Amino acid sequence: MSDEQSELDRVESRAHLLPEETAAGSDDPEAQAEAILTESDAREDRNVAPDTVLEHRTSDQTVTPSEPPD
Repeated sequence: MSDEQSELDRVESRAHLLPEETAAGSDDPEAQAEAILTESDAREDRNVAPDTVLEHRTSDQTVTPSEPPD
């Protein structure tokens, strides 16, 4: 799979609106997805030390708190 096809698949996957986005509406979900992913990519690489390894986790890989919040 080419990088261009991979990016198209990534945008298409993100273009499926979240419930909050559906409620707010979107004139162009694909353009919205491209903007969101571009911004996310820019934030991911900002001020990273050369020897830093970026981890990509999903929400199901987060730690469950041992105590309920106050």
